[in-house]
Amino acid sequence: MSTAFDHPEYNYKVVRQFAIMTVVWGIVGMAVGVLIAAQLAWPALNFDTPWFSFGRLRPLHTNTVIFAFGGSALFATSYYIVQRTCQTRLFSDTMASFTFWGWQAVIICAAITLPMGLTSTKEYAELEWPIDILIAIVWVTYCVNFIGTIMKRKEKHIYVANWFFAAFMIMVAVLHVGNNIAIPVTMFKSYSAYAGTVDAMVQWWWGHNAVGFFLTAGFLGIMYYFVPKQAERPVYSYRLSIVHFWALISLYVWAGSHHLHYSSLPDWAQTAGMVMSLVLLAPSWGGMINGMMTLSGAWHKLRTDPILRFLVVSLSFYGMSTFEGPMMAIKTVNALSHNTDWTIGHVHSGALGWVAMVSIGAMYHLIPILFGLKPGAMHSTKLINVHFWLATIGTVLYIAAMWVNGIMQGLMWRAVNADGTLTYSFVQSVEASIPGYIVRVIGGALFLTGMLIMAYNVYKTVNRSENAVTAQA
Repeated sequence: MSTAFDHPEYNYKVVRQFAIMTVVWGIVGMAVGVLIAAQLAWPALNFDTPWFSFGRLRPLHTNTVIFAFGGSALFATSYYIVQRTCQTRLFSDTMASFTFWGWQAVIICAAITLPMGLTSTKEYAELEWPIDILIAIVWVTYCVNFIGTIMKRKEKHIYVANWFFAAFMIMVAVLHVGNNIAIPVTMFKSYSAYAGTVDAMVQWWWGHNAVGFFLTAGFLGIMYYFVPKQAERPVYSYRLSIVHFWALISLYVWAGSHHLHYSSLPDWAQTAGMVMSLVLLAPSWGGMINGMMTLSGAWHKLRTDPILRFLVVSLSFYGMSTFEGPMMAIKTVNALSHNTDWTIGHVHSGALGWVAMVSIGAMYHLIPILFGLKPGAMHSTKLINVHFWLATIGTVLYIAAMWVNGIMQGLMWRAVNADGTLTYSFVQSVEASIPGYIVRVIGGALFLTGMLIMAYNVYKTVNRSENAVTAQA
């Protein structure tokens, strides 16, 4: 990468690297997602090959989208925001470089081992023990570099985005290590140190808090910086942001057991998870309202600014997802929704609508700055607008199809005849789900098309900036 783009005070090189890989891994992860979605509608697309089977590609999809795409977005934005708000360079450029190459190594290892069927089988923690150790080393280095930067800050105040980033980093480290304690048997096989119901409880302590801290707290850090920046307005309420922070990180860790309703987990633990999930609605919506109200006096900008539109619509999906989650944690609702496509719709309203859209908005804001152009100077604003509508329509189609499928599946599974026998077989519920699966493929393909347009727009923007540097030289 040309040193002409290096900032004299800040380390923009590592931010550029992670920003570009955010786009790359977004395309890879979503392409795998579209493929496996298509396999459920047209099973022949697994090509009768184990490496392309749904069971092996599905964890590759989740790991690539969450940790490769989402993780790269978090590394890029946190490294950028902490330097700008603390007015100091990163604690260690060497550590920053190690986290970039180390994280890419983790992703490549996942891309090799998961299609081979080498897996711990734990949700969002499928990678085997040598890769888990590498993740822990990279992650602790990331924590030290980020917190070290805050400690050497020139600005006395610690901006709220850095609170969210620091909490997300520390908690993910604790959760990752705690859930992945295992006994190695071979180089690529291990057994969990926990057994039975305890293993399930520890797994969902991790699994739900991967959502809570990796996919919520971290991306709230992005929201609290880029929404005010793009809107050119101060955060609506700084006091609310601090209340939001402490309430969110205090409550989220208790909600994981709602994934284990009607299981062998003690009933009191299930009920506790349900209650804490319902309480969690308050801080979640506090953050969403704070972000939305930041646009007070700037709503007119949505007409002409598609980047701001990405950020604001992401907040809308965040509010919707954080209402839907507590509702689905209620036992009577969960009795209908559990193990159905409704859960898949809920996850993707958060993953596509909240996480991906806020990341995309942040990248569109960042990339011109990182490559020496004026803020907002992407190659084509029209293409950003096209991307916005593809992403929005694609997300709505996806989640609506899964909501309809999920409720239909739950009702079909529960239907009984007068003599107490089941009205429908499981196969009949699968057959009835096919139209919804086809709509999901269309929605996912639209979202993926938007990412490809983004890649082209980013390429042209970077190319233009490099040509400008060459001309000046």
